[in-house]
Amino acid sequence: MSRARLHNERQFHDQQAAQRARALRPPDYEFSDNSYLNHESWIAPAFDALGDLRNQRVLDLGCGHGMASVVLARRGARVTACDLSLGYLREAQARAAVNRVRAHFSVCDGERLPFADGSFDRIWGNAILHHFDLRRAAREIDRVLAPGGIAVFCEPWAGNRWLSWARRGLPYPGKERTADETPLGQDDLDQLRAVFPSLQVRGYQLLSMLGRVVRQRHLVSSLAWFDEVLIRHCPRWQRYCRYVVVCLRKTAHKNSTPNASGCL
Repeated sequence: MSRARLHNERQFHDQQAAQRARALRPPDYEFSDNSYLNHESWIAPAFDALGDLRNQRVLDLGCGHGMASVVLARRGARVTACDLSLGYLREAQARAAVNRVRAHFSVCDGERLPFADGSFDRIWGNAILHHFDLRRAAREIDRVLAPGGIAVFCEPWAGNRWLSWARRGLPYPGKERTADETPLGQDDLDQLRAVFPSLQVRGYQLLSMLGRVVRQRHLVSSLAWFDEVLIRHCPRWQRYCRYVVVCLRKTAHKNSTPNASGCL
């Protein structure tokens, strides 16, 4: 990441964190696991892909507000949370304290991680990869991930041209983003696959992405059911989804032959 982009990213997220800090009150930091895991349809299955977390060394890469760090710790993980933004790290520290969990917090650049080789058994990231130069970030993820380790990332997807138009032209909650970030695309998956040949990817929210603008819960639930049917019978529909969950596995031995998988 260039110095200019690094500066812009840090400044943007520090300002965002400062706005949140002014609005948050101590009770706002408390939350249940389910309120985080169910706030988007991909979060719970992505967490499940991490497997049993008891006593596992887990990196929350780009931890932001720290809710994932708390859930990871509640599941028994030894959590290290890192973020480029000191403002967001302060919020994550406050949230961990209020929820009575332990974690180590570090300011870092995801393309130059300040951790030793093989430091983590699991890596979690939500909406973080698309901020990086993936040629560099993929090598860093591979370096700090222990043999046999798993990294799981939830990322906005760029395969739907109508969704790309809506992202550019329509107002919606949470639209704010930095000038340099773009949703993940096929080229990005290819860069990750060059380092992690066994990459797996699953799309989420095809029709149900309309829940961003349609608030009728029963309608969104019906659309989510249709999504499951469509994707089960025709996996290629995933290329038009709103988000993808990307699972990276580091082989336990150099001579292992990974099983490649992916539908996009």
